[in-house]
Amino acid sequence: MTQDLIDHLVGIAPGSPVDLVRSRRPEARANAQASYDALLEPAEPGAVSAVDRFALAAFVTAISAEPATAGFYREYLSELDTHVGARIESLAAAAAATGPFGHYPSAALASENTDGLRFEVPEADRAALGAPLAAALEHAHLLVFRPREASAAALQKLLDAGWDETSIVVISQLIAFLSFQLRLVAGLRLLAQDPATTGIVTNHADTHPDAPAATGAETTASGTNHTHAETVGAHA
Repeated sequence: MTQDLIDHLVGIAPGSPVDLVRSRRPEARANAQASYDALLEPAEPGAVSAVDRFALAAFVTAISAEPATAGFYREYLSELDTHVGARIESLAAAAAATGPFGHYPSAALASENTDGLRFEVPEADRAALGAPLAAALEHAHLLVFRPREASAAALQKLLDAGWDETSIVVISQLIAFLSFQLRLVAGLRLLAQDPATTGIVTNHADTHPDAPAATGAETTASGTNHTHAETVGAHA
């Protein structure tokens, strides 16, 4: 993808305060885009097809209640496969929840256990999408809403559905990247709504070599997950 996807999703105009904030961290900006390219549009998709990748992306972003990002992935998926796109949209609506929730493995944390939707792909959709993709969708729902229940048994379900270990790594990296991307987009969009919080003055005086440093807005928006995304981009 030639255009910076984060800029596109947030609506960052060249030269705007948020654009100038992102420009202060060119490597982080480039690595975020490289992560997308490596995980969503790799030259060699391997066993995790382009349809699988965008189906997961459309599903994760939809159940995360991020309409603009979900719309981007839904549209892209529909261009790849209209029928899969329609099923993913329907499944995401059925899988919507508020989290996180779930049960901790430690009895010491039992008082913090909470219940919520335990999503399973209906049999008709499982037959249409195939067991591997259906299992990946269920795993994605687990990681988004019940990360405290992630376990070896959960990974075994992916193996049983037909994914190999390399593909499971890709799926896990993709879901982690989407989580990072959603948080970064949300944070940057808040900055775009109130440019004064960026610490960038509107006359662009900050571009002078003696100008004070920006507020680190992209670090604030992405948290420690930015490092993870850079790693994904380097190794996926």
